Amino acid sequence: MKHSQARILTTHAGSLPRPADLLELMQRAPRDEACAARVRSAVDDAVRRQVATGLDIVTDGEMSKPSFITYVTDRLTGFEPSPEPGTLPWSGSKEVAAFPEFYEPSLRQSPNAAAPRFRCTGPIAYRGQALVQRDIDNLRAALKGLAVAEAFIPAIAPSNVEGRQQNLYYKTDEDYLFAIAEAMRAEYAAIVDAGFLLQIDDPRLVTYYILRRDSTVDECRRWAALRVEALNHALRDVPCDRVRFHTCYSINMGPRVHDMELKDVVDLILRVKAGAYSFEAANPRHEHEWRVWRDVKLPEDAVLIPGVITQSTVLVEHPELVAERLARFASVVGRERVIAGADCGFASFAGSTEIHPSIVWAKLAALVEGARLATTRLWG
Repeated sequence: MKHSQARILTTHAGSLPRPADLLELMQRAPRDEACAARVRSAVDDAVRRQVATGLDIVTDGEMSKPSFITYVTDRLTGFEPSPEPGTLPWSGSKEVAAFPEFYEPSLRQSPNAAAPRFRCTGPIAYRGQALVQRDIDNLRAALKGLAVAEAFIPAIAPSNVEGRQQNLYYKTDEDYLFAIAEAMRAEYAAIVDAGFLLQIDDPRLVTYYILRRDSTVDECRRWAALRVEALNHALRDVPCDRVRFHTCYSINMGPRVHDMELKDVVDLILRVKAGAYSFEAANPRHEHEWRVWRDVKLPEDAVLIPGVITQSTVLVEHPELVAERLARFASVVGRERVIAGADCGFASFAGSTEIHPSIVWAKLAALVEGARLATTRLWG
């Protein structure tokens, strides 16, 4: 895991807006060679634009994935389409209960609303070797001739697979969770063995609290502790310094008054066997939480990737503000242990329209410029 040895390195949370023609192919003919070829070219374009923008640690933009969660149904056995439409996760949340009139239109129009639902009806095993290899090959080809500090590939955490697909096969929820973890171990290992950083995407770890109207912090901590244990089971053979752990409160353009607070979960986040921790730190519900890190002991050689730009507003952050945010974290954990990141992905579901692509790239440019300003001030 690279540290910011001579300057503040820059990255983001993974997903980027897909081109319109790729979205159309993903809807019409996702398994055709024409779609596969367009994914390859989209990855190439995304990587080159990340580099041109000045990002140091880049990824494929998740161009091949219909979403950061649902992609796994093509890579795991044991799942079949559900005959019944699922309910949207946010529909039963504390937020919707508090602001029903605000959330109703967005729930109805969410691209996640039309996503097919699956359920577990048999033993789970990994069958996605060819698909993860395709992602590896696409990113490797796109990086040829380009200078980057590192590159990463995101993969979903077991708890998020568990949360979206109903269990009809395993005797207990814990058995189900650990079966997913054991299967996902193959994808995690493939990414690291290929020489890339593995990013574990786990928004459910901190979002579980807000999604359940009657949940308490203590209840959610007990729930989260078991999910961290399952994730570490899947990561048991992966070197910590090859893993970035990302958690967030999802793309939620809303009031966010019920987000779980970092102080109530930070110790559980740091139990994850990772070399870097990526989290929300730029939106107005969480920017003050940089102070939490004053009282937290980071694992040895671990790096923080705080969000210094956010997906929760279309406002483009001023580079001076980005630099100030980075300086705060540097003052707490040291400049070498801070990498500039984003709160969340900018297109977690293919076709999501919360942030227009032009604004996404303007935000990323502000991140890079803010890191440059912070570097000048921190290194002189």
